[in-house]
Amino acid sequence: MLDAQTPVLDHPLLPPVREALTRVDDPEIKKPITELGMVAAVEVDAAGHVRVEVLLTVSGCPMKDTLTREVTAAVSAVEGVTGVRVDLGVMSDAQRVALREQLKGGQTDREIPFALPGSLTKVIAVASGKGGVGKSSVTVNLALSLAAAGRSVGLLDADIYGHSVPAMLGIADAKPTSVEDMILPVPSQGLKVMSIGMLKPRRDQVIAWRGPILDRALTQMLADVYWGDLDYLLLDLPPGTGDVAISLGQKLPNAEVLVVTTPQAAAAEVAERAGTMASMMNQRVIGVVENMSYLAVTCPHCGEEQRHEVFGHGGGQDTADGLTTRLGYDVPLLAQIPLDPRLRAGGDEGLPVVSTAPDQPSARALAELATGLDRRGRGLLGRQLGLAPAGR
Repeated sequence: MLDAQTPVLDHPLLPPVREALTRVDDPEIKKPITELGMVAAVEVDAAGHVRVEVLLTVSGCPMKDTLTREVTAAVSAVEGVTGVRVDLGVMSDAQRVALREQLKGGQTDREIPFALPGSLTKVIAVASGKGGVGKSSVTVNLALSLAAAGRSVGLLDADIYGHSVPAMLGIADAKPTSVEDMILPVPSQGLKVMSIGMLKPRRDQVIAWRGPILDRALTQMLADVYWGDLDYLLLDLPPGTGDVAISLGQKLPNAEVLVVTTPQAAAAEVAERAGTMASMMNQRVIGVVENMSYLAVTCPHCGEEQRHEVFGHGGGQDTADGLTTRLGYDVPLLAQIPLDPRLRAGGDEGLPVVSTAPDQPSARALAELATGLDRRGRGLLGRQLGLAPAGR
């Protein structure tokens, strides 16, 4: 290998190897490692052995094995290469500062990119009036369905006290990488994920924050995280109408809200309050999702599917009708997700149902919900334009 051979400075393999490296993206930043200044050296000896030195953003980079594997595969595919060695180094402080400035693109600190008038990211906040209605399960599976359709999707677990999104994706112990004071979201199953749970020193640590600290934490996860170019940012809100819902309404006034409820009347009543809170914050409610709508059972005798309405009937439509009347515009019932043990089990095991059992009725309903949302245009109806009357 290169340890025993002298690199050939003008070896004909150097250009195609460098070209191959342009197709290797950093797993966290999702940009070519050549563009990010992560390739420190490329050497080829007379026998066709290649050595690539890659600079990690931090020494404990959790994706270093993935990066090594992808660099090796890309270079090995170049015709004439007989062997590949990847050496990992670490960026200097100056290199990290330069990388941060490059990624921020001149953006000032504490500026939330999704709140800017020119942002093309669709922000969808998933809300509920009470806990236990499966809001987080809907959010995670909806995000994965959108990603499966080829969209770039960020997922922010804004449920500060009840953060469950990392566990549902099987990344409960994952930690984000920091580059200076910029945080890189954790990649998982095609999503970019951030949760307050990932920032705790220990997984079992309890969050006991009040309003001002909650507000700063939300700002950090929106402004200090490098989300990159997203088609969608989904936020899993805490249940109810408390501090987090108010803060997010102030920080992301152009966010759209999806309300999750269950069929029983008690859940529908409080779900309507969550939609009303969104309207008070000038956010548009785009629809209602009724989760645990029914239990589908195949009759062992006739083979027909029978529906058992375990939690009652009509709560989702009642919520949609109530919000339509209260808000003065159409708030449709967008989906009815059946009660499905695999949906629950997938969340517990970090294996969401839309990825592991896409033919299940619940998975199909969630995928259809994603398709319907993705077909919606980017009209200006209900959006704040940031305009004010001119003085005379």
